Amino acid sequence: MNSQATAPKVTKETKNKIRVEFERTDFWTRFKLKYLSMKFLTTVVWVIFRLVLLVGISYVILSPVLSKIFSSFMGRNDFVDVTVKYIAKNPTLDIYKTLIIEAEYFEAFFNTLTLSLFCAVLQTFICCVIAYGFAKFKFKFNNLLFGLVIFTMVVPHETLQLSMFVNFKSFDIFGIVELITGSPINLLNTYWPLTILSLGGLGFKNGLYIYMLRQFFRGVPDELEESAYLDGSGVFRTFVQIIIPLSVPMLITVFLFSFSWQWTDMFYTELFFPKTSINMMPDVVSVIPKALETTGFAGQKMYEAAIRNTASLLVMAPLLIMYLFCQRYLIAGVERSGIVG
Repeated sequence: MNSQATAPKVTKETKNKIRVEFERTDFWTRFKLKYLSMKFLTTVVWVIFRLVLLVGISYVILSPVLSKIFSSFMGRNDFVDVTVKYIAKNPTLDIYKTLIIEAEYFEAFFNTLTLSLFCAVLQTFICCVIAYGFAKFKFKFNNLLFGLVIFTMVVPHETLQLSMFVNFKSFDIFGIVELITGSPINLLNTYWPLTILSLGGLGFKNGLYIYMLRQFFRGVPDELEESAYLDGSGVFRTFVQIIIPLSVPMLITVFLFSFSWQWTDMFYTELFFPKTSINMMPDVVSVIPKALETTGFAGQKMYEAAIRNTASLLVMAPLLIMYLFCQRYLIAGVERSGIVG
């Protein structure tokens, strides 16, 4: 006779209950280990801190911009209504309409666009050639000349203001022009002063562009040029067919910088273009149209500030649109320029 007791038979239902109970216990164990640990609580506190910090910084940066945008749609009565802070009770487009019509916004837009494109293209090409020479060729006084280029970045523009004005007002080249025409040429109120400065590598911020491009060209392997020279390619052909295609992101970055700074430039524009001549973007911001006169108005200061803010928004709008389409080229160019770590 078998002395061993017969083991009880475990049914399928009992196995399911045991499995469910085990999974439930295992879930709570995993939950406690993952979400009730000190490491998780520290991570949550750090994420919340970063979120609050980012929201606070974003508010500080965006609040003035949003305030300008909201005030541009306000009517006169909204500026004397203490209950109005951001959202206008009497929304209107009068400020925009008046600036576009009376301040001749579109005329200033096309004049500034023409000048900015012209200067940006010239400066990008000239600075590219100069920077390539500094980066790839060894010649006497190389470092000294490059030091002078860097020096142009720290010289205040106001220091050269009077001399530039006098030189371009009575422009001459070693007395040749006066010998031929009988008197120097007045180049003010024309694009020639900025053209000559751009061609000479002395335009606005050209020292910075040369430095950026030089740093980029120094990172281009010399083996590429040596291979081209061995294949019979000359210096100019190598520069055009090999170096420039490699430099497209950097050239776009320099072009965007040059275009943007020329677009918002007031120093050279006011110096070479008096107020009574060509209508440019700075004129849109500096003049309040007669239809928006605020004399005797209780909220005069706030209303004038809103008019100038609206004008500045109209000036910046084309640059913002351009940035939306070109931002990846700008970021790539700045990363390769050597001016960031």
